Amino acid sequence: MPELFADPWFVTIAIIAVLITGISKGGFGGFALLAVPLMSLAISPIQAAGIMLPIMIPMDIMSIWIYRNRWDKRILALLIPAAAVGITIGGLTARWVNDEIVRLLVGSIAIVFTIYRARSVLDMAGNSTAQKAPGRPWGLFWGACAGFTSFLAHAGSPPYQVYVLPQGLRKEIYTGTSVVFFASANAIKLIPYGMLGQLSVSNLSISATLLPLVPVGVLLGVWINRKLPEKNFFFIILTSILLVGIKLIWDGISNLSGM
Repeated sequence: MPELFADPWFVTIAIIAVLITGISKGGFGGFALLAVPLMSLAISPIQAAGIMLPIMIPMDIMSIWIYRNRWDKRILALLIPAAAVGITIGGLTARWVNDEIVRLLVGSIAIVFTIYRARSVLDMAGNSTAQKAPGRPWGLFWGACAGFTSFLAHAGSPPYQVYVLPQGLRKEIYTGTSVVFFASANAIKLIPYGMLGQLSVSNLSISATLLPLVPVGVLLGVWINRKLPEKNFFFIILTSILLVGIKLIWDGISNLSGM
């Protein structure tokens, strides 16, 4: 049994983080962003990311099977190659990027995105003119940003959703597209994570111990996804992204000021 499991605080945080990630993979893309910040309350963000990645892979496989054939191939064909570029940049710069700067970057994107979407909803409520979805160049940009932030902190959701949410996908197509995108990104990340030593025997043993929680979290996410109305579904996603953004910025500023 890994030594970290002798710490009740780590055990509690790890269980919550894995369940939240499973719920995210089962249909609530915004929640996965919470996993690494939560585990960072007990261990370093780098180790937290290394532990979570092997846990995400079986979640991805399970989620792809659940949402099979319910995704937008056009969006995926644009975003996955862009994310691969962002992941590559992340891998090449990981040794020089400060964790707190990453928190501030991701948190800022999350908050700006939430405000942008909230204003769009209000505008559409008072104006029948449909909002124009971002074009392909923006898809390449936000896909690369999602790959970069996903590599550094498994926090690719805000940049990804800046492009995908305005596309007006149905709830299940949106969820299936998100599942395939992040599954692809996680598979690509295995290579640079391994090269940087984040897939150590110690981290992998912790991941293996937490694996039984995977199906519980994913199935819970699927159940919640199917029970909630579409309007409430997206409201919860946006609210969760906003709260995580505030938390990330707070942590980043606090830690930088304490250096």
